[in-house]
Amino acid sequence: KMIISTHLNVSNISPAKLLANIQMEIPHAFQSQNLVTDNVAVVEGEVAVISCRVKNNDDSVIQLLNPNRQTIYFRDVRPLKDARFQLVNFSDNELRVSLSNVTLSDEGRYVCQLYTDPPQEAYADITVLIPPGNPIIESREGQVIEGNETEMTCTAMGSKPAATIRWMKGDKELQGKSKVEEMYDTMFTVTSQLTFTVTKEDDGVPVVCIVDHPAVKDVQAQTYLVVHYKPEVKIVVEFPDGLPREGQNMELSCQAKGKPHPQQINWVKVDDDLPSHALITGPDLYIENLNKTYNGTYRCFAANSVGESYDDYILYVYDAPTTTPIPTTATTTTPTTTTISLPEATADSRAGEGAPRAVDHAVIGGVVAVVVFAMLCLLIILGRYFARHKGTYFTHEAKGADDAADADTAIINAEGGHNNSDEKKEYYI
Repeated sequence: KMIISTHLNVSNISPAKLLANIQMEIPHAFQSQNLVTDNVAVVEGEVAVISCRVKNNDDSVIQLLNPNRQTIYFRDVRPLKDARFQLVNFSDNELRVSLSNVTLSDEGRYVCQLYTDPPQEAYADITVLIPPGNPIIESREGQVIEGNETEMTCTAMGSKPAATIRWMKGDKELQGKSKVEEMYDTMFTVTSQLTFTVTKEDDGVPVVCIVDHPAVKDVQAQTYLVVHYKPEVKIVVEFPDGLPREGQNMELSCQAKGKPHPQQINWVKVDDDLPSHALITGPDLYIENLNKTYNGTYRCFAANSVGESYDDYILYVYDAPTTTPIPTTATTTTPTTTTISLPEATADSRAGEGAPRAVDHAVIGGVVAVVVFAMLCLLIILGRYFARHKGTYFTHEAKGADDAADADTAIINAEGGHNNSDEKKEYYI
């Protein structure tokens, strides 16, 4: 209680001015005492700290009460015989108390009380957090076949409040369906169900169940996918390196992988029997002394518990290689014929490509260039030859005709006479 007395003349003063004069006379009368505290969330078994703070305290008494309105601390004295409560700090402006080894029964509303007239109270709610147990992942099936759906469940038991569950497959987050069940003492169990279709790329990929809860961090469970898939088959030519030709030997290797590993590998020839010289050793097919009667499609089958797959190889046997002499160009008047031997087209005897491919255009271009160059050289040589033999040709048949009286005498007087006329011949090339 406070008694205020003043000797102000209020007959000729306004109410506002009167109030201002009163505040100047007694400044402390209008400074209120504010009592504050904070709510506390604490994990079960850890320590909770309750702080009662006063602003502008005028030596009023501070005390702390439990949810049952029992005094825990009166100033710096602890009437309650519970050693878990300990004084952390006491001053005119604060009463701070710690509660160790918190249990679920300690949860409730605690009261900070300031003895004024009337008394002031502030409330601190203590919430006890109970982390969930280690999450458990269960799968509907231990081994999943490629292309099928799989279902997984993750369970987080006995938490307060209810936990949330997330799913990760590799580095991709998946969405599950969660179900929350309330247990005794406001405890919760959360179950999340995840369904997705698996591929062979999922084999060995981790699937992680992540539990989010305010009491714990990074709580998760992990499992790895085991995906079974049918074999992948590929035929590889071990030899020969180039085109298969008559008289050569050939070895084909059937490479198959799957999960589980293929236990059965078979070779067949489509629409025909395997050659009599064919030898099968494990995944390899060996054929001796190739000839064109062996042409056809060779198929390799591989099977495991999931299914069967195959790959085809189309064999096209080429003629045995022959050696063709390199054509030469000679300077002669006899017409010559240049034979150009083009290399055979390369062919790939893989599935769907049994016929030879087109001739390499680069090779054809090179051969044509060589032929054109040879023809140009021949023309240059002939031109030079004709240029050197161009001119006027003189014979000795009319020598001595200038002194003869008539033609007969001129022929007789010619050099060599008539008898040598058969020996004087002119050749023109």
